[in-house]
Amino acid sequence: MLGAGDARRRGRGAQAADAAVQARDAAAAAFYDMDQAQKYVEGRVTLFADLDGAAAAPVRTEFDGLSREADAAASAYIAVVDAHDLAADRTPAEYDAARRAFLAVTDRLREVTGRLNAFAERLAPRMRRLEAALDRLPPRLAADRAAVAAADAAVARARHAGFDAAGPEAQLARAREALALVGSPGLGGLGLAGAMEKAEEVRRLADRAREAAEELPKQAEKVRNGITSVRTRVDVVEGRVEAVRQAMRQLLRGYSQACWQDLRGAPEAVEAGVERARERLAEATAHAGRAEWRQAQQALTAARTELNAADRRAGQVTGRVTRLEEAAADPAKPAEKVRFAVRDAQRLAVAAPGGPAPHHARALDALVERLEKAPSLLTGPHPDYWGYLRELDAIKTAAGDVVTRIRAERAAGA
Repeated sequence: MLGAGDARRRGRGAQAADAAVQARDAAAAAFYDMDQAQKYVEGRVTLFADLDGAAAAPVRTEFDGLSREADAAASAYIAVVDAHDLAADRTPAEYDAARRAFLAVTDRLREVTGRLNAFAERLAPRMRRLEAALDRLPPRLAADRAAVAAADAAVARARHAGFDAAGPEAQLARAREALALVGSPGLGGLGLAGAMEKAEEVRRLADRAREAAEELPKQAEKVRNGITSVRTRVDVVEGRVEAVRQAMRQLLRGYSQACWQDLRGAPEAVEAGVERARERLAEATAHAGRAEWRQAQQALTAARTELNAADRRAGQVTGRVTRLEEAAADPAKPAEKVRFAVRDAQRLAVAAPGGPAPHHARALDALVERLEKAPSLLTGPHPDYWGYLRELDAIKTAAGDVVTRIRAERAAGA
């Protein structure tokens, strides 16, 4: 049987062992709480960095410091557990030492947990704002996927119809790449604002791809109609070549060299322009036959440019003959029209408060003087009617410039 002293020692040992076990269990709970807090905060910091990379650096720096404290506290806890194995019988003094060690490490674990929780609380308002904004991203992505699907269907229809859909396909591929990036983990490193912008880019690219694919049949019809139209116009302009030749012969026979020298070679230029237009038209027809509508449209544009130049050149020749004939028949008639323009400018200048401004009066007087001298160009057996008409044109333009300046000055002073 045990003596009274042995029983008391046995009782004190049991009490010390119970206290040590309770301290160990409390330390284990504190360790678990700290570990959970560390993992939670790490997740929040990672999400914050995904959503707002620009503001993440100081947040990450502060968390890294706390994480190092947590790791050190965890290491201290493990060291205490390893140093105090309570599974074996210990003396009351050893149990007491274990209890004190577990209590100390528990305090340290709880202190770090408190810092982690405080950090999470400070971060929470910013996270709530970001997460509220993040809620707008899924509908955007759903709309993007729908836009990409619509573009994909439009491109498939265009290809099935035999059209060259390389352009729309390239835009669609870019839309798919952007969608994959914004939908990847961590928002593809774009941040929330960047992800929103990328989502908008996906929609724009997909919409452009769809519209371009849907435009292909319209473009084909436009090209076919354009080929017919240009072919008809080629024939029309070509039909003017003989009229231009006749007009040039008329100029050469009836007027001085000054009246036609700038038109020398016009019939040949018109004919060459028509020939180049035919070549471009043939190219457009060949491209259309291969469903290369963009290239066909470019060739048609080039053909129209050649025809415009040829038509304009032809008009210069025939129009020159008409104007020269009118001037030769009645030289005073074109001068009178210009005289009316100068008089209108003079009336506008005189109507100004205080009378005409001196600089406007001088300019208009100079035009009147030029107008009076213009008939002097029509001297000799072969008058320079073209020089005469150009001088009248210059006077009329100058009178219009004076009118413009007068009105601008009055508007500024109003």
